Amino acid sequence: MTVRSAGPRSRELFRRAAKVLVGGVDSPVRSYRGVGGTPVFFARGRGAYLYDVDGRRYLDLVNSWGANLLGNAPGSVVRAVRRTAGLGLSFGAPSPLEHELGEAIRAAVPEIERIRFVSSGTEATMSAIRLARGFTGRAKLVKFAGGYHGHSDGLLASAGSGVATGSLPDSAGVPRSVVRETIVSPYNRLDDLATRFERWPDEIAAVIVEPVAGNIGVVPPAPGFLPGLGRLAHRYGALVIADEVITGFRLARGAAIGRFGGRADLFTFGKVIGGGLPIGAYGGRREIMEHLAPLGDVYQAGTLAGNPLAMAAGRAVLDELTPARYAALERTSRALGHRLQTLAAEEGAAPFRLNRVGSMLGLFFTDRPVTDEASARAADRTRYAAFFHGALSRGVALPPSPLETTFVSMAVTPSDLDRATPALRTAFRASRPPGAR
Repeated sequence: MTVRSAGPRSRELFRRAAKVLVGGVDSPVRSYRGVGGTPVFFARGRGAYLYDVDGRRYLDLVNSWGANLLGNAPGSVVRAVRRTAGLGLSFGAPSPLEHELGEAIRAAVPEIERIRFVSSGTEATMSAIRLARGFTGRAKLVKFAGGYHGHSDGLLASAGSGVATGSLPDSAGVPRSVVRETIVSPYNRLDDLATRFERWPDEIAAVIVEPVAGNIGVVPPAPGFLPGLGRLAHRYGALVIADEVITGFRLARGAAIGRFGGRADLFTFGKVIGGGLPIGAYGGRREIMEHLAPLGDVYQAGTLAGNPLAMAAGRAVLDELTPARYAALERTSRALGHRLQTLAAEEGAAPFRLNRVGSMLGLFFTDRPVTDEASARAADRTRYAAFFHGALSRGVALPPSPLETTFVSMAVTPSDLDRATPALRTAFRASRPPGAR
């Protein structure tokens, strides 16, 4: 059956894009390969809503993959970008906006004594890993299965029984010699992590972890997992890198790892701190960060790092992030989670599970608890695709992949959820398992 959630203008634009862009898109998940059909092309966004090129309106529950915490085109951010653009788009030289945003981040995350801005989350994580290796003099890195930390070569590694003899790359073009330095452990399994350190006690430079896994749906850390991870790493002289590209400033003002009892030596950020513009940042203790050039011997540079527009947008976003706004976001997110579970039950869409941590929601059509990559991948992707298109065709935009995160913005109101309820009800009806009534 042909899926036709996209309107005629979107379909025509996709045919045109496919003639010049690889796969018609600039990032694979946008291609709808995970759900089928033609991508919807958007013309504009405002507040809680997106508007496509065919004139249709959608409640936005993707929010540029979590970057748009305030919603689409918030006035304060747009004004800051316009004002800054009138002064210059890029200098390739220091500007006051860089240290002003850095000071605001440090005030929210006191563990960060020094920070450096880059242009993407991928740059932030790969640079933090290089710095950890330079600081410790070690080569190996531990990541967790299903954790996505950008597309740099050493992080595109899969694992399983083959990890003992060397990890295997998830992408063509990545040499085995590169990913051999990457050790992959199951998320939420301290016992497995301990065996990795026992095998390579003096070779592991760092453990990189998402405080809440956000690229296998949403998988929260088990109680004690993050504190235990830190104790293990430090016992063996390794650093902890908290990848807060998704969670940073989304779950609270600052880093998320501390709310789960964890500690980190280095932090990476992106998404929210740029207000929708390209940005990344990494920071940590001064003694580690000052191993970077120009003070130290670990090299990293970027022509557009600290771009004035991104700095201005980020500063404007952080100015809006008050405790009252986070409290309201939590209430809205809780209400959406409750509504999804209620509708799934009422429409006979079981088995259905929802993992929620603040404004991050993971939707899984499965009868098992989802606690790691294996259980996330066991969920029914065909039913998610039916749910996705059922919602999209009625004006609710969800992530076009069953292994991505649904994000709520501060622009969403209870009234928006009320208006979206009929669409979500119909979507659950479309996703019912075969034979369900």
